[in-house]
Amino acid sequence: MRRIDEAVALGADKLSHAGIEAPRREARLLLAHVLNADVGHLIGHGEAPVGNGDWAGYLERLERRAQREPLSRILGHREFWGLPFRLGSDTLDPRPDSETIVEAVLKRFPERDQPLRILDLGTGSGCLLISILVERPRATGVGIDRSFAATRVAAGNAVHLGVAERSLFCVAIWMEALAGAFDVVVANPPYVRTDELAGLAPEVAEHEPRLALDGGKDGLNCYRAIAPDLPSTLASGGLAFVEHGEGQADAVEALLRQAGLSRFERLADLTGRERCLAAGR
Repeated sequence: MRRIDEAVALGADKLSHAGIEAPRREARLLLAHVLNADVGHLIGHGEAPVGNGDWAGYLERLERRAQREPLSRILGHREFWGLPFRLGSDTLDPRPDSETIVEAVLKRFPERDQPLRILDLGTGSGCLLISILVERPRATGVGIDRSFAATRVAAGNAVHLGVAERSLFCVAIWMEALAGAFDVVVANPPYVRTDELAGLAPEVAEHEPRLALDGGKDGLNCYRAIAPDLPSTLASGGLAFVEHGEGQADAVEALLRQAGLSRFERLADLTGRERCLAAGR
């Protein structure tokens, strides 16, 4: 019977040969997932045996990761803003870069008990809306997605993270069936150019929902769809926070400015790249 330390060593070797950047860390996470234990337990009990059934499950997950299936999809969840979000096949895997939006909203609306009304366009897993609701306990929000499966995942995350009573998730195409004004609008629309999709990392190109990635010929199709309705969706003093891809800030700002928004601010992610535009009426 194999030991935990032997399993981790074998897994790290296999993942290293597959080009995974942190093979030992990911091998431990996969084994911990199979054993329903935390990583600290594995580190402190390297001599403990791994049963045959768990060994088979571990090898199966190792093979999936070696084929570049994202770790978060194998584990079934992703940490975002320090919170565990469950994923589905129709939801984008939340990236740390998108935490720029959450940080920006909290900075510009700093009062913890402010009763904000929040709209999340293309909510996916609900990570943006739910993270803000966790930080602002009197806020309420609506998450919109064209995928019914995605809204079910988001609603489940809202229940799991304790904000279900303050959130509503609806199937719609952007703001077509929406009435009312919001203090905060957040959006992380698809912005990858169609001709760039095949060149993305296998974890993205082969496992992320195309609907959540493909921004059309120039990557700007969704911004063109969103921009005209943003001014009427924002309440007086409200702000929109829109994520975009590298090098797209000028084009996205031009579309939002043409629609009637102003007071633009460009926000960078942790790598220093322009990642998000904030704008108001």
